[in-house]
Amino acid sequence: MLLFVDNLTNVDFSFLDPQRGLLGETWLANVRLFGELDEQGMVCDFGTVKKVLRHWLDTELDHRLAVPVNSPNIHIEEDGEFLQIHWQFGSDGEFLSTRSPRDAIALVDAEVLTQETIAAWCITQLKQQFPDSVARLELDFTLEVMDGAYYHYSHGLKKHLGNCQRIAHGHRSRIDIWANGVKSAALEQRWAEEWKDIYIGTRSDLRAKPQYQGATYYHFAYEAQQGPFEITLPERCCYLMDTDSTVEFIAHHIAQKTRQENPDSFIRVKAFEGINKGAIAEA
Repeated sequence: MLLFVDNLTNVDFSFLDPQRGLLGETWLANVRLFGELDEQGMVCDFGTVKKVLRHWLDTELDHRLAVPVNSPNIHIEEDGEFLQIHWQFGSDGEFLSTRSPRDAIALVDAEVLTQETIAAWCITQLKQQFPDSVARLELDFTLEVMDGAYYHYSHGLKKHLGNCQRIAHGHRSRIDIWANGVKSAALEQRWAEEWKDIYIGTRSDLRAKPQYQGATYYHFAYEAQQGPFEITLPERCCYLMDTDSTVEFIAHHIAQKTRQENPDSFIRVKAFEGINKGAIAEA
């Protein structure tokens, strides 16, 4: 027998891509369980499936930075309760480095991170948490279908009391913009292009601008409730805001800047943070 749960939950996280660098993502998780029927006539109770899977994904992947531990481009150094990650990407020798508490990192047993390899890693970790009646567990990730513009962004919120304080987690997010009441694909695309694979940093968290091989890098650092966090990455991958990068501030920032660029238009912005949540601002 086969039991399935589609769109069980979604995970918002970032991962290291060999070409694009730091990539914020939002994936929907779907699960299938194969096995014999138990005394209740079930492969597994839906309540158990949802509880176990959601808790594990929320704890081990959501709001973390996923790194491919088998990649030749990565160096991982343990420092007590902290991990120092150094990652080289692209064809020009660019790199990213970050130091953070161990719980902010998902160490994925793979050489390259994709929907398939991360799902395979999840299955390996999860299969021991179900009863013997479950003979096989399958899990896959799918993307929200978006007809319009969207961007991938990573960030960290040092004031947040939950896992959003982790310096490198992210989202795949829609952006809707209206000018004088008319939805504007051109304005939406303008932001999708500027924020493609972006790291949104708070200006006050920018500690240094080191130079490596003639290129400028940004070094961000802050102290949060879970501990100290640091990240260094190329300037071209970053966008600075004068505020924290909550979705409320993001919506306000986009609305204000879009109004400055289009002074004769009344601007309304609906900025998403992952799936089906976000903030609206007007200017």
